[in-house]
Amino acid sequence: MSRYRGPVTKQSRRLGLMLFTNGESKTKAFNKKKYKPGEHGQKRFTKISEYSKQLQEKQKARFMYGISEKQCSNYYKKAAKSDEVTGIKFMKLLEQRLDNVIYRSGIASTRPQARQMVSHGLVVLKGKKTKTPSIQVKAGETFEVREKSKSSKIFDEVKKSKPRAPKWLNIDVKALKGEVVKLPDDDDIEKGIESQLITEFYSK
Repeated sequence: MSRYRGPVTKQSRRLGLMLFTNGESKTKAFNKKKYKPGEHGQKRFTKISEYSKQLQEKQKARFMYGISEKQCSNYYKKAAKSDEVTGIKFMKLLEQRLDNVIYRSGIASTRPQARQMVSHGLVVLKGKKTKTPSIQVKAGETFEVREKSKSSKIFDEVKKSKPRAPKWLNIDVKALKGEVVKLPDDDDIEKGIESQLITEFYSK
């Protein structure tokens, strides 16, 4: 199963969570219609099974981080081999993706935008240009927008903004560069996803 490329707000309403922040208009649309899409969306929700809950949390992770089903499964397998709590480690691996780091740094306003920046070769990691959004960053590694792209108008607002990066990233927004100070802690992972349910989904 490939990455989801359909309507963002519709999928967010289905899962009950704003998956992306693609702009004020989409956020308003989600807040206006928080019920599920479709003809019967406003009716009282029926009780869903445990499996459905687990599937929903897995889908939240997939759509929020823009990964395929195969990638999601591989992240789980890698997390399961860790000494850490599997669900927590799973989420940390998603946080360590280069495209997510670019998003968290504030250089990109959304994860899809960050993924596109990396795919188009606008990002330099450890001094080398990369086009792989899924690369796992490590503590001590540096990243930045490539020099010839820093003057692009798409970064004008970023340079004027206040840093909003998490504590595990050190960012110079004016220079469009940063460093991974340390790997994300348990408190740094996405709060809108119940990772334990994802563990239960894959461990069946």
